[in-house]
Amino acid sequence: MSISKITVHLRQIYHEKHMIKYKIENDLSVEEFRMVLVNSTLGERRPVNEPEKLHKMLEHGNLIVTARENDRLVGVSRSLTDFVFCTYLSDLAVDKAYQKQGIGKELIRQTKLAAPDAKLILLAAPAATGYYPKTGMTRHDYCFYLDDIDNLK
Repeated sequence: MSISKITVHLRQIYHEKHMIKYKIENDLSVEEFRMVLVNSTLGERRPVNEPEKLHKMLEHGNLIVTARENDRLVGVSRSLTDFVFCTYLSDLAVDKAYQKQGIGKELIRQTKLAAPDAKLILLAAPAATGYYPKTGMTRHDYCFYLDDIDNLK
């Protein structure tokens, strides 16, 4: 048996043992959301020690797709969408122990499938700018943001 066939076979065994299920869960708990953020690299840039903010983030995100192994949350895609024109994917987090298995890409796919007519938009973290082109997403040079109202001229 060739190395590539062995690799494919091992992946199949791994995926059979580690069945990941994807689902829309707009009622995700703050604690589960917090834990997947902490267990991913995204926790460094989110208010994980401010449960009130996490609650508001979940409350106002209207498309939350989860990835679970058994009942354990291992990934999440939190978006705001009108379902017809644009979907802003604000948070894409996958537990570090589950990264590099296609879970992030599948969360993006499930998010897009939930709002197929809408353009999917996100702002990448600096460390993730090389990841998104690999998923088939297109880089856009014309993005602007405003953090501080005092900077508005």
